[in-house]
Amino acid sequence: MNKTMNTGRTLLATILALFAAPAMAEEAAPEMPRWSLAIHGGAGTLDKTAMTPERRAEYEAALQAALDAGARVLAEGGSAIDAVKAAVIIMEDSPLFNAGKGAVFTWEGTNELDASIMDGRDRSAGAVAGVKTVKNPILLADTVRTQSEHVMLMGAGAEAFAVEKGFAVTPPEYFATPARREALERMKAKQLSALDVDHKFGTVGAVALDRQGNLAAATSTGGMTGKRWGRVGDAPIIGAGTYADNRSCAVSATGWGEYFIRVGVAHEICARLRARQEVLDVLAAGMETDPVVKTVEAQYFADAVMADVKQLGGDGGVILVTPEGYAIFSFNTSGMYRGRATSAGVNEVAIFGGEGKPSATPDH
Repeated sequence: MNKTMNTGRTLLATILALFAAPAMAEEAAPEMPRWSLAIHGGAGTLDKTAMTPERRAEYEAALQAALDAGARVLAEGGSAIDAVKAAVIIMEDSPLFNAGKGAVFTWEGTNELDASIMDGRDRSAGAVAGVKTVKNPILLADTVRTQSEHVMLMGAGAEAFAVEKGFAVTPPEYFATPARREALERMKAKQLSALDVDHKFGTVGAVALDRQGNLAAATSTGGMTGKRWGRVGDAPIIGAGTYADNRSCAVSATGWGEYFIRVGVAHEICARLRARQEVLDVLAAGMETDPVVKTVEAQYFADAVMADVKQLGGDGGVILVTPEGYAIFSFNTSGMYRGRATSAGVNEVAIFGGEGKPSATPDH
C-alpha cells in the first residue's frame, strides 16, 4: 500500500512540475487570441511532385475562401457554430473536395453524403448519413441539432425531415463530377480498392472558438469511392469524426473512418485534455498553466491519438481548437489540406507536411 501511495505521490509531483510550474514564471503569458478557426479539406498520400502550380493555387484559393468565410463570422462577433457552418458550406459547394458537390460515387453510382456538427456550449449535436438530395448536408445536420429531439438521422428519413423543414430537393446530377465518376470506373475496371483511387480523404471540416469563449466543430463528407451496403464512416459520428466541448476542445477529423470510429478519435482527444485539466483543478487550485504549455499539451494529445490510429493501420488527420484559442493540426499522412486564422493575425493555408507555422507555436 505504501509503495502504491508513494508512486501516486511521485506521479502527482511530476504532473505539477510539468504543468503547474510554468504558471509561476515571472514573465507574463502573452495575450490569447479572442477567436480562432481551423479548417481541413482532407488528408492523405499527397505527392508534391504531382501537384502542378495551377492545381495548388486552385486548392489554396478554395481553402482561403472557406477560411475567410468562417473568420468573417468570428471577427464580427458571431458564434463558433455559425463560423464552422460558413466555412464548411464553401467547401461543400466546391468540386475540389469530397463533400457536397464533388462527393465520391458509391459502388452503385450514386452520391451519399454524411455530416455532423456539435456546439461546445451545451454539447448539442446533429448528424445525417447517406443523404442524396441535400445540397449542404452540414445545414441539415444543424437542423437536426436545433429542430429535432434526435442526434442522427439517415437516408430517406433524413431526406423526409429535410423537406419538412423547408430544404429544397437537389437533383443527383448536381453532385456528380467527371473526376469522381472516372475514379469509380477505374476502381471497377482494375479491381482496385478505395485507397488506390482516393489518394486523399477529401472530407472537409472546421473548428472554432468565438469571442464568447464557445467552441464548435463540423465535418462533412461523401465517404469513400465505391462504398457499398450503406457504409458510413466517422464523419457523421459524434465522438469519432466530430466533437466539441467548451471544457476541453473542438475536433474535426478526416481519414480512414473505420479506424477513427474504433479509436473514437475526436472524443478521445478532448477527453484527454479535459482529464488533464481536472487533475490540475484539484491539485493546483487557483494556479493557471502557461498558455504555451497548454498548446504543447494539446499537440501532444492530438499526436498521441493519431499515433494510435496509425498503429491500428489507419491514416488521416485532425484539426482542433482549444479554449485558449490555439489551432492545432495533426496528421500521419504526407499532407492535409488545411488552414487557420485567429484574431491575433494568423492567416495561413497549407497542403503538405512541414508547411506553415508549427502547430505547437503560440498564435500570437
